[in-house]
Amino acid sequence: MDYAYTLFRGFQELPVLERVAVSVHLSLVVLFLFFVSARRIFICISRVPTVKEDGSSVNSIPNSQFEIRLGIGFKLAVFCCFYALFLQVLVLGFDGAGLIRKKGERKKWYVLYLPVAQVLAWFVLSLSTLHCKFKGLDRYPLLIRVWWALSFVICLCTLYVDTKGLVVDGSHHLNSHVLANFAITPALAFLCFVAIPGVTGIQIFRDSDLREPLLVEEEEAGCLNVTPYNNAGLFSLATLSWLNPTLSKGAKRPLELRDIPLLAPKDRSKTSYKILNSNWEKLKGENQNPSKTPSLAWAIFKSFWKEAACNAVFAGLNTLVSYVGPYLVSYFVDYLGGRSTFDNEGYVLAGVFFVAKLVETLTTRQWYLGVDILGMHVRSALTAMVYRKGLRLSSSARQSHTSGEIVNYMAVDVQRVGDYSWYLHDIWMLPMQIALALAILYKNVGIAAVATLIATIISIIITVPLAKMQEEYQDKLMSAKDERMRKTSECLRNMRVLKLQAWEDRYRLMLEDMRNVEFKWLRRALYSQAFITFIFWGSPIFVSVVTFATCILLGGQLTAGGVLSALATFRILQEPLRNFPDLVSMMAQTKVSLDRISGFLLEEELQEDATIVLPRGLTNMAIEIKDGEFCWDTSSAKSTLTGIQMRAERGMRVAVCGTVGAGKSSFLSCILGEIPKISGEVRICGSAAYVSQSAWIQSGNIEDNILFGSPMDKAKYKSVIHACSLKKDLELFSHGDQTIIGDRGINLSGGQKQRVQLARALYQDADIYLLDDPFSAVDAHTGSELFREYILAALVTKTVIFVTHQVEFLPAADLILVLKEGRIIQAGKYDDLLQAGTDFNALVSAHHEAIGSMDFSLHASEDSDESSLLDGSVTFSKKCNSTASDLDGLSKEVSEKELAAERKTNKEKKKAKRSRKKQLVQEEERERGKISMKIYWSYMAAAYKGLLVPPIILSQTLFQVLQIASNWWMAWANPQTKGDEPRTSSMTLLVVYMALAFGSSWFVFIRAVLVATFGLAAAQKLFVKMLRSVFRAPMSFFDSTPAGRILNRVSVDQSVVDLDIPFRLGGFASTTIQLLGIVGVMTTVTWQVLLLVIPMAIACLWMQKYYMASSRELVRIVSIQKSPVIHLFGESIAGAATIRGFGQEKRFMKRNLYLLDCFSRPFFCSIAAIEWLCLRMELLSTFVFAFCMFMLVSIPHGSIDPSMAGLAVTYGLNLNARLSRWILSFCKLENKIISIERIHQYCQIPSEAPPIIENYRPPSSWPENGTIELIDLKVRYKENLPVVLHGVTCLFPGAKKIGIVGRTGSGKSTLIQALFRLLEPEGGRIIIDNIDISTIGLHDLRSRLSIIPQDPTLFEGTIRGNLDPLEEHSDHAVWEALDKSQLGDVIRDKELKLDAPVLENGDNWSVGQRQLVSLGRALLKQARILVLDEATASVDTATDNLIQKIIRTEFKDCTVCTIAHRIPTVIDSDLVLVLSDDSERSEEVLSRCSASISEWFSSLRIATMTISDLLVCVMLAMPHIFIGNVIAGRVAEFDTPARLLEDKSSMFLKLVAEYSTRSSGIPDF
Repeated sequence: MDYAYTLFRGFQELPVLERVAVSVHLSLVVLFLFFVSARRIFICISRVPTVKEDGSSVNSIPNSQFEIRLGIGFKLAVFCCFYALFLQVLVLGFDGAGLIRKKGERKKWYVLYLPVAQVLAWFVLSLSTLHCKFKGLDRYPLLIRVWWALSFVICLCTLYVDTKGLVVDGSHHLNSHVLANFAITPALAFLCFVAIPGVTGIQIFRDSDLREPLLVEEEEAGCLNVTPYNNAGLFSLATLSWLNPTLSKGAKRPLELRDIPLLAPKDRSKTSYKILNSNWEKLKGENQNPSKTPSLAWAIFKSFWKEAACNAVFAGLNTLVSYVGPYLVSYFVDYLGGRSTFDNEGYVLAGVFFVAKLVETLTTRQWYLGVDILGMHVRSALTAMVYRKGLRLSSSARQSHTSGEIVNYMAVDVQRVGDYSWYLHDIWMLPMQIALALAILYKNVGIAAVATLIATIISIIITVPLAKMQEEYQDKLMSAKDERMRKTSECLRNMRVLKLQAWEDRYRLMLEDMRNVEFKWLRRALYSQAFITFIFWGSPIFVSVVTFATCILLGGQLTAGGVLSALATFRILQEPLRNFPDLVSMMAQTKVSLDRISGFLLEEELQEDATIVLPRGLTNMAIEIKDGEFCWDTSSAKSTLTGIQMRAERGMRVAVCGTVGAGKSSFLSCILGEIPKISGEVRICGSAAYVSQSAWIQSGNIEDNILFGSPMDKAKYKSVIHACSLKKDLELFSHGDQTIIGDRGINLSGGQKQRVQLARALYQDADIYLLDDPFSAVDAHTGSELFREYILAALVTKTVIFVTHQVEFLPAADLILVLKEGRIIQAGKYDDLLQAGTDFNALVSAHHEAIGSMDFSLHASEDSDESSLLDGSVTFSKKCNSTASDLDGLSKEVSEKELAAERKTNKEKKKAKRSRKKQLVQEEERERGKISMKIYWSYMAAAYKGLLVPPIILSQTLFQVLQIASNWWMAWANPQTKGDEPRTSSMTLLVVYMALAFGSSWFVFIRAVLVATFGLAAAQKLFVKMLRSVFRAPMSFFDSTPAGRILNRVSVDQSVVDLDIPFRLGGFASTTIQLLGIVGVMTTVTWQVLLLVIPMAIACLWMQKYYMASSRELVRIVSIQKSPVIHLFGESIAGAATIRGFGQEKRFMKRNLYLLDCFSRPFFCSIAAIEWLCLRMELLSTFVFAFCMFMLVSIPHGSIDPSMAGLAVTYGLNLNARLSRWILSFCKLENKIISIERIHQYCQIPSEAPPIIENYRPPSSWPENGTIELIDLKVRYKENLPVVLHGVTCLFPGAKKIGIVGRTGSGKSTLIQALFRLLEPEGGRIIIDNIDISTIGLHDLRSRLSIIPQDPTLFEGTIRGNLDPLEEHSDHAVWEALDKSQLGDVIRDKELKLDAPVLENGDNWSVGQRQLVSLGRALLKQARILVLDEATASVDTATDNLIQKIIRTEFKDCTVCTIAHRIPTVIDSDLVLVLSDDSERSEEVLSRCSASISEWFSSLRIATMTISDLLVCVMLAMPHIFIGNVIAGRVAEFDTPARLLEDKSSMFLKLVAEYSTRSSGIPDF
């Protein structure tokens, strides 16, 4: 005990700095030994080799496979460590020898404490640094870096003391320690400089042969490492050093998604979703009261309460230690005033201050990271639940929630609920903070603390009406945003129609009006927020004034220490009080969002018992419907389908036919269980596949669309491609089946989309096939081929229910169902129904009437011609057959070569998947590197050209100056100790303080109002600019850009600009000025702080730069990864019926969870990186504060004013918080500015041609004749895509009917797009009535043309709004157009007549009815040129015939260009243009050549072949080489139908013959 006491007494006799140095070095040595031993124990337990930070074990790689190279920096670091060790050994030897020489004197062994500690420390440091070489570490361990930095700080302090001593005492102050300190300073400065980045400079070069394949695998598979956070140790978690490898990569090069590690299983979306969904379902099950809805908030709490509770521990501990400083300030001021209660009280107080701030720093970071992770879990789980609900919504529920609204639930509401985790603990922490504050105030001001409590309660009560007001504004704002998003989504989806009809300006103005409504509520919300900011910045001032006034009035004496302690308490209390409006506002917003999400999750789902699904093979009955009654709108008195009775046995082909609106699609929906069942029973046996009438194609490549989640089976895949006639189409695509399909299949023709759908269904190998009019979008030849290969061959053993308007396919059906007004009025076989007469007979008669219209053409040729034609076709087929048999051997050789080339093809496919350079849809673009200052300036200049920025900064500066002045006044004017005389009267004290304090709060109000005004103006300007840029973008932009990307910008990014960025900018300016104020106050009292502040600022800026390199890329990746989630969401909702029809809900759910994890990965790293930076910032500022404290304690009493020193301490207590907030606010600002960067990208979209060119406006009567001249027209969809039309030249005379025909994919629709300038020609011209259309404005062109497009589109609203959105026509004209388009009676039966509602996408109208509405639009417009692009594909033949008669009558003086696959539609045209894909001619020539070759070869003997024979063979084979490369999009024929039919080699004749043959009973079938 005596020995220990002697050691302790010796330690106390050392100077303060030496005591600190010894303590620090010995503590770090002990910590080092602890970590080494703990690590060894862990290795022994787990029996695994030591692993590097990047996850690779150097020891596991033989030395021959890698080489270590040392950088100059590492060598210098090792040299400096050993140099420092050498110096300390010299000092120890010198001091030891000096003590030994002193004989007889009492030896002061304690002088050796410091040299011994330093020798021990530098011995450990030298060996540890050298050991990095053998471990191959690319970064020094954190402990070594901290040790170096602390050694340098101690060295600087000692240097300051020694310099001062030399100035005062001269050479008497010199000793070994002083000399050693001067000598070691350069080495320590270098080590400190190395410690900041921490990079060793060690490089490991592995053998390149081993390295290359690893890189390829990594590129393909992405990152396969799970985040180190999952298995991080206590020290790594506390210091967040587990993030170092990712940040190190980010510092070297821009991060990609593959660089970011996978989430730990517990943090993945699937885990969170399962927990929350389970609790939500339990709550719904337990809820017995139908009027009371289950609480989603309670389900979230039950799911994540453990995380919240763990986080609450950090929050509570943080709150407790944050009040240590304010409590001790009065004791510290007393100590500085000369009143100490025990020895070394100053150092003890400084130590307690330091430890408290250290604990506060560590707990703050864990708390903040915890709430971010909690928010991430809640967001992932809710998004998954909303997505799952979207796939299960019933038809009536779907009608009440548009896709735009549902996207908003996910993009905005879910985000808001997740963000509430930040405010979760404020509810219970606020009372705790108030209680702690009152306890400290009671100690300082006595009973006046009660006044504090009352004032605080008043401050909180004032917020109640403000909270209600905020909730109302938020509710209105969200509703307005929903409306805007709904309409935006609809416009983006139908942009092609808007541009074709020249309606884009009208709809853009409609969106701007909706934005103005939203902006009205946004303005109210932001200005009310500004008022709340004023109230709550004023609240702490109000509370402090009430407290001090009460204390003075009650006769209590204020002292400088008590006032400073109270002010420090108010400053801490200010934070929760200032955050309280945010809490109230957030609670209001979160409640609104929770109610909206909860309401959506409680919506009606599809009836689970609507269809009874029996296992495959259980019964021979495939489909059975008994007494079925179904209705889309359950509240309607009239059912959609009634009295449905149907039985279909396995393997039957059932055809469903009827007029437009008869209920054919609804009939398929009742089998799928899509339509609500009123009564009856539906049974199906086995799996089902569904092909919808309006093709639903996913974004992705063609192969993925066909496989639809099934594994690849090469043989099966090839047979599917063949059955769906897709082989030729895939050959035309530059990337084959790896071609990326644009949004909603935009780069496929209507026929191609339908056949991809058919291929998808066939590949699933289901038992039952439900096909909704699959042949309407393809030409006659392809339709016949499809029916033969698909229905009759591929599905020969399957049960097929197909809806069709093609009467010619009906004889092949085993059962025909005829529907009328929702009832099956006839059922039976073709011949039976014909004999029965009635409605079916009417359908067939209409078809024969259409065929009859072709007779004049066919009979124009002589009978002999016909017979020769038929003979020719027979001979032709025989030739083909003989050729086929002769070339069997050749085909075998080819197939063998194909097998040999299989591997090569696979490799090419993989390469095609990786390379998307020439694809239509590219990866979403993102900037890389530092955010350009141009983005900041563009934002600041967006509002009043930046004029508001200087007043905002001035207001904040005046606020800070007045705040400091008010605190200085209170510290200066009050006596230092009780009993001293005050420097001014109580009244003066209070009046001056109130004037300064309330004056400062008014400047806050001015700043808040200015920031809100600035933000509103900038947000509106950016929105309008982006919207106009998007609406002026060419159609190619929408073809290649998924709608989700645009919606992400107009919803998520715009919300950030509306609500976040102005306050982030204001907050950054505010924090910067506050930080400067704190440093200013501290340096005024102790200027020596500048010695550390300047290096600290440099270190902070370096770390911020190091962090931002990774952070900005992470935020960009987060923004990009959000788009696929939104896109999948919108896409899945649009194709929900198809997904459910295939039973693929689980796969799409998995896909959604995967995309959520792809979003959460960079998000998790991003939030962790912020905490990583803040922790290091706060640690630096904590050491600066500690240095300041020790400096104040070391200065002799009386040399500094205690009250001013106390003021410095009260401000210093906030230094770490303000510094981290400053860096954080800057980083968050830069992260949020990325939203402006993304919006800025869409403000710079290259625009299509001007809508109006003033100097080149056509006459108002143009076009008068309607003559269209195409001159050498060449068109391609995009620069990097192949040419689609090749030099098309022809003349369409005015007022003539032009039929445009050709195989699917021959360029018919492309020609029309060029006519409307949706695609600008690459070469050639289009001239209408002597005006080159490329010289006039787009609006002038499109508004003078009329079109009925291939995909009929209706907008949400009313029938009248869809027919005449520009409101140019009277009701009478509208009714007239409806009657002519055969919709008049249907609309009159509706209750609201012309105001009959149209749901999103026109879902409550059949496809045929939608096409008739499009016809009505054309009838109203009455343009001189009308284009019909498959306008009657989805209507029955009778209606088609009627429509054709109407068109002939109503548009008799117009030029009508008709694209149609139904030959009767174009047979009576004046001229027919046949566009060729050249495949038919290629086949014909090839077959003839093949026949010639086979004949030639059969007459030759190989042994006797001469050179001339060989040359002839080569010449005969040449067509095989060249013809296969003939490209689509050329004019094959252009003449009158009669002349084309006279030409026996005419392609048009062949199309007519095919259609006629197919339509006359299909004997081949």
